[in-house]
Amino acid sequence: MRRKLGRTVGKRNDPVIRLNLWVAGRVQGVGFRWWTRTRALELGLVGVAKNLPDGRVAVVAEGERQACERLRDAIRAGESPGSVAEVVEQWCDARGGLQGFREA
Repeated sequence: MRRKLGRTVGKRNDPVIRLNLWVAGRVQGVGFRWWTRTRALELGLVGVAKNLPDGRVAVVAEGERQACERLRDAIRAGESPGSVAEVVEQWCDARGGLQGFREA
């Protein structure tokens, strides 16, 4: 069961949280956003992965903290296409307004 901001999602009543990632390396033009979208959907997350003009990819994911951590860890572990050189993360309260997980 999913509820609005500041509430809970899932069976364990984990809080919904937002994770912002900025991923640097060879992450554009290699299927990185598609891979990120696939992993995020498998984890039950909503959000977006988008290319930035400076060559990085920005990832915004909302859902249970543990699921967000698993996505972040998979990206850092180098499981994705391309080559991840650096991942900067920022955690904040969920804002809502996201549906599905899209590539932009």
